[in-house]
Amino acid sequence: MPILDAHAFEFFSHSPEQTRRVGMRLGGLLRTGDLVCLQGDLGAGKTTLVQGLARGWGARDSVASPTFVLVNIYRRADGSQLAHFDAYRVESLAEAEELDLETLLAEGPLVVEWPERVDPVLAPARIWIYLDAWGEEQRTLRFTADGPRFETMLDELRQAIYGVSDAAGD
Repeated sequence: MPILDAHAFEFFSHSPEQTRRVGMRLGGLLRTGDLVCLQGDLGAGKTTLVQGLARGWGARDSVASPTFVLVNIYRRADGSQLAHFDAYRVESLAEAEELDLETLLAEGPLVVEWPERVDPVLAPARIWIYLDAWGEEQRTLRFTADGPRFETMLDELRQAIYGVSDAAGD
């Protein structure tokens, strides 16, 4: 298991279904106010990861890329929401600020695709996932945590995937 340091690790996915399963594990850890940033080229697997993440979180809605509407909202049976923001077509930071991301975070977790385009308006505490495509179905996912909440989440995710925590490696 490649562990970069206490704040990061990599996972190699062999298929879209495996990427969704990792997303499901992460989704099961999310709570209101959590920010998940997904960075990767077109076709890197961001939306595939969000499909699993939303399912693991408990969303009843199907997941589609919000490229043309900018933000999709997925709901659970209890009425809570998960927001999925695609910053690819955002023209400026002012346009991103108009979306009132703070309110979205107050109502549930927020997942941002193409976060590097709007980074200055995003909360500094977050989990950042870099996705790289290797061939048709293989993906490398590099998880980085910023902030104590996300360091704990990353450790819980590492345990869920590999059965070991960072604390075990100390």
